[in-house]
Amino acid sequence: MIVAAALAVATPALSQQIQIGRDGVRIVPQEDMRRGGDRDYRHRRDERRDVREGVSEREAIRIARRQGLREVGAVTKTRQSYRVAGTDRRGRRIRVDIDRDSGAVIRVR
Repeated sequence: MIVAAALAVATPALSQQIQIGRDGVRIVPQEDMRRGGDRDYRHRRDERRDVREGVSEREAIRIARRQGLREVGAVTKTRQSYRVAGTDRRGRRIRVDIDRDSGAVIRVR
């Protein structure tokens, strides 16, 4: 009976929290658990999520196809946009500029 009571009291003190992230598995020290976890880790995770938001190159090609592009010749990535060049269904050259953040079509030439 005394052993069971001792284990019940000792169990919370032995508990640890782990975090699985891009750098692997990490054990969070007791001090960090008392302060509410690793705030820096959560902040870095949120920053990575912000970086991932926006339009990927593959999504830019899909958007350009909706604008009439049939055959993709080249995709150029600039600071704020993608430029997808190719031909339309009639064989004419076409170029579609797409905003990298919102996916809005800037220009079709």
